[in-house]
This record gives sequence, C-alpha cells and structure tokens, in this order.
Amino acid sequence: MTSIITNPRERTRFLRFAFVGAIGAIVDFGTFNALTNLFNFKPVFASVISFTAAVTSNFFWNRFWTYPDSRSKPMIRQMVEFGLINVLGLAIRTPLFAFLAKLLPEFYTSIRLPSIIPFDSRFLGHNTALAVAVIVVMFWNFFVNRYFTYNDVK
Repeated sequence: MTSIITNPRERTRFLRFAFVGAIGAIVDFGTFNALTNLFNFKPVFASVISFTAAVTSNFFWNRFWTYPDSRSKPMIRQMVEFGLINVLGLAIRTPLFAFLAKLLPEFYTSIRLPSIIPFDSRFLGHNTALAVAVIVVMFWNFFVNRYFTYNDVK
C-alpha cells in the first residue's frame, strides 16, 4: 500500500479525487436542496437520491481523470465495483445523516441565529448534516475504491 503522504502520484490522485468529490458535492447538495425545498421530499429520501446522482457523476470523472491508467478493467465491471463500494458508503452515510438531520435543526433553533443569516434552522441543520456525512464517506470512498475498484493502477 502506497501512502498519499509519501508518494507524489498518490497525493495527486487524492487531490483529484477530492476535486471530483467537490463536483459531486455540488451535484449532491444541489439535488438535495432542489428535492427538499422545491418538491418537498423527505430529507433522508432526498439524501439517497442526491447521493446516487453524485456517485454517477463521480464514477465517470474518476474513471477518466483521477485514474485514467485504470482502464485495464472493463467499464461495466469497474462501475459495479464502484457502485458496491458506494452502496456501503451510503449505508454509513444514511444513518449518520438521519441522526444529524434531526439534531442539528434543533441546535440552530436553540442558538437563535442572527437575522442577517438568510436561511432558517431547518435548512442549515439539514445542510450541515449532509456536509458532515459527505466528508465522512469521502474518506471511506477514496481508500476503499483506490485499493479495490482501481487496484490495477500501479
């Protein structure tokens, strides 16, 4: 196992993976907020849908940009492997998000936000919960995908 600290190529891959993750976060948060605020989806259900949209985007970005040298595996096989890892990531994310999505809106309500903040406590609580869940799962996804899905990369 090569360290992202000592190996410049792995460090570059991690930074690219993180950048792709940032794009995925935009997809995730955008989809989540559209579903919850425009279409009144329940937050946990919206989180699962937004996660799926982000994972789809991330797979293609990672295959063609983060790990361009990993194409010795057929794309379908790699997509299935990536999907399985991300389903496990979803299993980590969903209960964490559900717990925080109940707790954080109450927290934001209790601290009485200044009127200059244009968002209500529910919006802030749900988005903070999503941010925490995204960050936790990003590390899971990077390390497991690096050594399972993209294990053909030297």
